[in-house]
This record gives sequence, C-alpha cells and structure tokens, in this order.
Amino acid sequence: MKNEKDNLDKLFSKFENQWDIEELNSDHQVDFMQKLNKKEPKKKYWFMTAIAASIVLMIGASIFYKNEKPKEFKFASKETKRTDSIFNILIDNELVKLKEKSSPENEQIINDALKQMKTFDADYQKIINELQKNGENKQIIYAMISNLQTRISFLQTVLKRIEDNEKLKNTSNEETL
Repeated sequence: MKNEKDNLDKLFSKFENQWDIEELNSDHQVDFMQKLNKKEPKKKYWFMTAIAASIVLMIGASIFYKNEKPKEFKFASKETKRTDSIFNILIDNELVKLKEKSSPENEQIINDALKQMKTFDADYQKIINELQKNGENKQIIYAMISNLQTRISFLQTVLKRIEDNEKLKNTSNEETL
C-alpha cells in the first residue's frame, strides 16, 4: 500500500506544473445553456441520402431480379411455341385463381400446391433443355404437352379441393331440420 502511495506521489510530482488549474468564469453555465438552446440550422442531407438509397435499391433489385419468363425456344417450330404459349397462359390463369383463394384455412393447401408446381416447372425446364439440345421430336413434344396438361389439371384439382373445403365449412355451420 505504501509503495502505491509513493508511486502516486511521484506521478503527481512529475506532472506538478502541467495541470490545468484555470477556473471557469462565472457566466460559464449561462453560456453553456445558451449554446445548448441555440438552434443552428441542420444540414439536410436526408434528401440526398434518400436519393442515393433509392438508386442503390433499384440497382440491387435489377441485379438480383430473376426474370420468370420462359426462355425462347431456339429450335422450336411456330406450332410448338404457340402450344407452349397457350398452355402457359392457362397455367398462369389457374395460378391467379389459386392465389385469389388464399386464406388462413387454405394456406397449407396452396403452399403445398406451389411446391408441387415448382417440381413440375423443374421437370418442364429439363424437357425444354432437351428440346433445345436435340431439336424437336415426337417424344419431347409429347412430354412437353403432357407436363403442361398435368400442371393445369393439378391446379384445377387443387382449386376444386379448396372449393369443396369452403362448401363443407359453410354447410357444417348450418343446422338441418
């Protein structure tokens, strides 16, 4: 303990004439309060920051945005392209109907259906890759049309099931005499 005191004494003696001992003037508190209350105009960098953030967001969105349109067929005939286009329009319409039926009761059914649709889409992409790689032949065209028909009938079945569930719910709340 004595050793520590000696060390502190040496330290204070070493810096003896270097301490700031100037006293504050009597108006110090008033000056401080005036500066505190003084409202300086704030620089408005938020506008420029918002513009910069918007630009960064748009660039980021454009980089990471995945275009969901199917690839244009390189080796497909006009009939194949037209068939694909018609079926995809029908599928899109069924998907819109499915999403319109979204409710807490139907959420699980819709999520499962969308997962299954991703599987169908992956299979379809394999067929399209095969079509582009090997050109058109009856087997590939048949597989493509079969996949498209399967997707449409699957979506129609899911919509029918949702409608049946809704009817069942409505009839279970009614009393029969």
